[in-house]
Amino acid sequence: MRGFSLSFQLDPRRKAPLYRQIYQRVKQAIMAGQLKRDSRVPSVRALASELGVARATVENAYGLLMAEGFLQSRGQAGTVVSAPESLSVPAPAPVRKNAASNPINPMLPSVSSLPFQLGLPALDAFPRAIWSRIVSRQIRHTSMNDLGHPPLAGTDGLRNAVARYLQLSRGFTCRPEQVFICGGYAPVLDLIIGSLLQPGDGVWLEDPGYPVTQAFFRAAGAVARAVKVDDEGMDVPQAVKQFSAARFAVVTPAHQSPAGVTMSLARRMALLEWAAKQQAWIIEDDYDSEFRYHGQPLPSLKSLDTQGRVIYAGTFSKVMFPALRCGYVVVPESLVEKIEAYCPLRICGTPPLIQSSIAEFIEQGHFYRHLKRMRQLYAERRGYLEQALTAKFPADILRVNQQAGGIQLSTSLSAHLDDSLIAKNAREQGLAVQALSDWQVEWRERSDALRPNGLLMGFPNISSQEHASGLVQRLADVLQNSR
Repeated sequence: MRGFSLSFQLDPRRKAPLYRQIYQRVKQAIMAGQLKRDSRVPSVRALASELGVARATVENAYGLLMAEGFLQSRGQAGTVVSAPESLSVPAPAPVRKNAASNPINPMLPSVSSLPFQLGLPALDAFPRAIWSRIVSRQIRHTSMNDLGHPPLAGTDGLRNAVARYLQLSRGFTCRPEQVFICGGYAPVLDLIIGSLLQPGDGVWLEDPGYPVTQAFFRAAGAVARAVKVDDEGMDVPQAVKQFSAARFAVVTPAHQSPAGVTMSLARRMALLEWAAKQQAWIIEDDYDSEFRYHGQPLPSLKSLDTQGRVIYAGTFSKVMFPALRCGYVVVPESLVEKIEAYCPLRICGTPPLIQSSIAEFIEQGHFYRHLKRMRQLYAERRGYLEQALTAKFPADILRVNQQAGGIQLSTSLSAHLDDSLIAKNAREQGLAVQALSDWQVEWRERSDALRPNGLLMGFPNISSQEHASGLVQRLADVLQNSR
C-alpha cells in the first residue's frame, strides 16, 4: 500500500461528501490495478489521520467498499483488497457526437391498498403537509408559459435535480440531457423497447423476476432467456455460456426482485464485460435501492460502467407514493439523440406541476430526510412482520428469507404446500400476498423439485406488532384451508 496517498487529496469544496471522495479514490485505484488483490489498505485510524478527517468518515467509505465487494476485513490482519484480479476495465471509448439516429399484471390488486400489497410505501409516514405546501406554491407561481405543451423528456428542473441526486447517492455522474422523465416503470420500458429493440432480439431476464418486465418484452417480440438467480444474483457465467448473443439484460443488482440478494462484484464485472463485447444493453432497474437496513445504500451498477452500456431506471413511486406516476431513465451519451427522436411517439404521464413539485421536494432537502426516516421505519416494520411469522409458523412450514433491504419480505414454504393456491385464496380474503412461482420465467418447464415455492409480502404499511400478528393470523387461516 506504499505510495497510495501521494496523490490522494480531498476537496472540501466538492459537492460529494468526503466519505464518498475516499470511496471513489480507493475504488478507482483498485479498478486501475494500482491496488492488487490481497494487498492491505491503511487502517481507519491511519488514513483518517493522514487525510485530516474524522474516523467515521473513513469508516463510512470502507463500509461502502466492503458492501460492494472491493474490500474485506480480516480482523487483526487488517483490511485487504478482495476484488478479483480481472476487475480492471479499459478506459471508456470516446462518445460519438452523431450517434445513429400495457400489459396488465393479474396478480396486482385493483384497489389502492390491501394488506401485504407489494411496491406500496408507507403512506401514513409521507410528509403530506410539506408536500401540500410545495404543490400549492407551484400552483400559485404558475405562469402563462406553464400552460402550454410540456417538454417531452421532462421538465428541466426535475432532470437537473435527478442528475444531482444520482451523483451524490448512486455514485455516477450524468448530464441532465441524459435523464428522461416517464410516467412510471412501464413507460420506462416502453421508451427503451420502442427506441432500441427489434423483434427477435434476445433478452436476459432474471429467473425469478418481475412479471411486468417479462410481459413487456414478450409483447414487443423479444426472445426471453431465463437466467437463474442464486446467492450472487443473476448467474451471468451461465447466461454467457448459453445465450451470449442476446442484445439486452434486465437486472435488479442492488436488491434482486423478488429474491432480495445483491449481485456480487464479480458478477457485475462479468455482466459489463459481456455487454461491452456484444455491444448489448444492460437495463438496471434500481427500484428500491434506497432502502437498505445494514450500512449505506450500495452503489449502482451504472457507477462501474465505463463503456456506456448501462441504461439506469429509477422511480419516485416507491420512495414517495405511487399516485405520482413518476419514474426516470438515464441513458448513455450515445443514446440521447435516439431516445429523443422517439419521445414524440410517447406521452410523459407525469404532469409538469408534479415534476416541478418533486424537484423542489428534492432541492429543499425533504427527499433525503424522508429517505432517512423511512429506512429506520421500514426496518422496524419488517421486524414486526418477521417476528409475527416466526412466532406463528414452524420453520418447516414457512421460513422467512433473510434480506438486507427492500420493501417486501420473501418466505419459503414447505414442499407439500402450493404457493399459487395459497396466494389465490389469500387474495379472496383480502390479503395481497403473491406466489413466488408466479414470478418465474420458465418454471413450467422444470420438474416439481425445482419449482420455487414461497410467498411475497409487502410490510411498509404494517403499523404495529399487534397489526402484524392480526394479519399473520388471517394468513394462517388461509394456509390451513389451502391444505
